[in-house]
Amino acid sequence: MPRQSGSKKTPVIDTSIGHVPPQDVEIEKALLGALLIDRDAFTVVSELISPETFWDPRHQKIYNAIQTLNIKELPVDYLTVMDELKREGTYEEVGAPAYIIGLTENVMSSAHIEHHASILRDKYMARELISFSSRVATNAFDEGQDIKDVMQGAEADLFVISQNNLKQDYTQIDPVLKQARDAIQKAAANTGGITGVPTGYRDLDHITAGWQRSDLIIIAGRPAMGKTSFALSLAKNIAIDEKIPVAFFSLEMNNLQLVNRLISNVCSIPGGKILNGQLTDDEWKRFDNNIGKMQGAPLYVDDTAGLSIFELRTKARRLVKEKKVELIMIDYLQLMNASGTKFNSRQEEVSTISRSLKGLAKELDIPIIALSQLSRAVEQRPGEQGKVPQLSDLRESGAIEQDADMVIFVHRPEYYHILEDSQGNSLKGMAQICIAKHRKGATKDVTLSFKGEFTRFANPDEYDEYATSSPTEGSFRSSRMNGGALNDDPLQGDDPFNGNISNDVPY
Repeated sequence: MPRQSGSKKTPVIDTSIGHVPPQDVEIEKALLGALLIDRDAFTVVSELISPETFWDPRHQKIYNAIQTLNIKELPVDYLTVMDELKREGTYEEVGAPAYIIGLTENVMSSAHIEHHASILRDKYMARELISFSSRVATNAFDEGQDIKDVMQGAEADLFVISQNNLKQDYTQIDPVLKQARDAIQKAAANTGGITGVPTGYRDLDHITAGWQRSDLIIIAGRPAMGKTSFALSLAKNIAIDEKIPVAFFSLEMNNLQLVNRLISNVCSIPGGKILNGQLTDDEWKRFDNNIGKMQGAPLYVDDTAGLSIFELRTKARRLVKEKKVELIMIDYLQLMNASGTKFNSRQEEVSTISRSLKGLAKELDIPIIALSQLSRAVEQRPGEQGKVPQLSDLRESGAIEQDADMVIFVHRPEYYHILEDSQGNSLKGMAQICIAKHRKGATKDVTLSFKGEFTRFANPDEYDEYATSSPTEGSFRSSRMNGGALNDDPLQGDDPFNGNISNDVPY
């Protein structure tokens, strides 16, 4: 079984390969000696090494004693260390007092202690990788194990090793100030005010300045609100119109379904007609005239079902390196898993996925957009304002709200037969993009038009000569409602591509 995150066991080294595992006992002695003669030395190395970093078991026990004394804010010298070893019951195993006194005899200062700690950390990491590869080989030879489980377990183990050993050091503020100044100057030179990846929606770009690097953006909504259509409209605006490379991971639809939706969006052809091929002459003409816009577009789609966070990390790194992808979209978060690691609950697993997505956005320095489901609480609240989603409605994990840099809700009042706002403006065929959390700016609503027959979101003032209707009032509720509550299964219900309902109903 893969070793779980956070374990502190000394790695079992496979010596059958005929090599001495990476280690340097003399440097271990020098480092421990420096810690015994310099009370401030521990703060220099405490984030670089831990007891298991040492190869010699005696050194592991001595460093553990030194670490315990520092945590208790007690003095550290050979006398206090020997007392701590006695308290822990490891005094005889270490060979004290002679061995501990000997550690200080050949050490004059702690001047090189940080360099020594880095060497030991690297050797420990090498031993961890050797142990990891041995476990992978053993599991791969076991024909009783599913190879997919072996691969996902290996990814999980490797992720734990990398996270436990890669430390981010502090940075003095001056270079960060220069970086901030350069970013402001670059933004000032951009007359459009967009510093990130443009969304294609004027009012949304005005608030966000585009999707920003290293941000995790959550787009959430109840079934039938059109969050997948909104995500695809964003992908179309960015990859097809702006030619900015985008990766779209669809855990729900296959690649053909995804592309069919894009064709409907780009060519202004109802989804049902694309499914059954019953296009009019005018629609065939629109298809021929517009399909070329999609060809060669830097849009990369992946429909791997049950995608794990570890698989996503591997694929995302390759896409960024090879295809220069500047934005990743995931539809949707709750369908992902964290295989290879054990969890006490689904909520705990979703929390891990959420944190991992934020970490991946920071690592790749690109925005990641993840779609998310909302709980049924929206349907149970009375009144017009009660139907507007809240951060507490995010399904399965409060960590999603905590990890996200921005949370956006897709809300269409018309779905709930709310046809006018408080000022008397018509809400037919309109959608509210509600920015509920925004670490870098304002939280407010943006109004977009929704072309149901083409599953397309657009700026409100954009005229569409081919739009023939807006979503009808009763079509959503008749197919989604069940005993007064919405069907919570996103795989069932209103979909203009399933051939069972009218063409003007969104997903």
